[in-house]
Amino acid sequence: MGKHIAFLTIPAAGHINPTLPLVAELVRRGHRVSYATGPTYRSAVEAAGATLIDLGWVPKQWKVSPGGQTTADLSAMLTGSVRASRPVMAIIEQALRDDRPDLFCYDMLTFTGSMVADRLGLRAATTVANLATNEHYDTSAMFVPADFDPSHPAFQEFLAERAAFAADFDVPVDKVAAAGAVAPLNLVFIPREFQIAGETFDERFHFVGPAIGARVPTSGWEPPSDGAPLLFISLGTAVNHRPDFFAACTKAFAGTQWQVAMAIGDQVDLAELGELPPNFDVRPYFPQPEVLAHASAFLTHAGMNSVMESLLNRVPMATFPQTAEQQANAGRVAELNLGRQLADLAPESLRSTVDEIAADPAIRAALADMYTHLEAAGGPVRAADAVEAYFSD
Repeated sequence: MGKHIAFLTIPAAGHINPTLPLVAELVRRGHRVSYATGPTYRSAVEAAGATLIDLGWVPKQWKVSPGGQTTADLSAMLTGSVRASRPVMAIIEQALRDDRPDLFCYDMLTFTGSMVADRLGLRAATTVANLATNEHYDTSAMFVPADFDPSHPAFQEFLAERAAFAADFDVPVDKVAAAGAVAPLNLVFIPREFQIAGETFDERFHFVGPAIGARVPTSGWEPPSDGAPLLFISLGTAVNHRPDFFAACTKAFAGTQWQVAMAIGDQVDLAELGELPPNFDVRPYFPQPEVLAHASAFLTHAGMNSVMESLLNRVPMATFPQTAEQQANAGRVAELNLGRQLADLAPESLRSTVDEIAADPAIRAALADMYTHLEAAGGPVRAADAVEAYFSD
């Protein structure tokens, strides 16, 4: 007999998209799935076969300083997360009281998830769309910028907001805006071989790797018809307000052999980029899996979902991380020789880095090796197997 499984995920493509193939597999096996997130993702959730619990949660796009994420940038994100979570906490708790699930799967970074699980006494599991944490490897440091200053007024504002949230909901203050604790079952959407200290993670962790499920169509995009090599450029959907970066890319690759598909988000004014070269296709967003299936190189912010989708298509990466978390991912990409990090935004540096990763046979070999690990990880089928085995424990 099917079970009722509820998911809770922040309204961010990099966290929701990895879960949807698992949702579809659970539904295929006869389980009923509720999915709590923002209304922006209704179509994607329903296409996977789940019922949306609409939290009214609107995706937030964040800005970082041109030199990289600062204490003020991080503090603004944390404060905004706590404020946005106030109505979420009440809605999801009531929804799960009214329709109690047999299993509650919450995103590790959705801090309200562990709180609701504890308050309602729910059997819980986490979904992990980034590097996982355990007793031997702590990911909390990767979210902290290099210049972190706890005395900064913006961070003090966050601490006050956090304390007020804890008092209002009667929860421990150190659990507010913190990554969830390790659950008895943790579904990690990367292969163990990409995980830092992967050998230290025990049977509670299932490194099932990424999967690209059926996506709701976003645009009619076609690959270059002349056979030109395709370069895909994107800084993701959450931290992408970098007109200087996109302008630099326009200068660097204008008139080159590359056909460029460049996703600039919806915060950058096209006028800031100047006249677009004829070898550029510039849009707010592209259907990323489709583009990567034809790409010869990917210039990316190194968000984990983007990294995994690049690996699934064996596309070498030139990374330009915007946050401390993305910096950790970019470091791992370089360490495993799956790509290289940009040194600067000079046109010569951009061109040489992209040209080199596309032509490097050692990077191609490393990508092929990692692809075998992705195939062996098991994807949504293995993840669903782990969920069903958890019920029998």
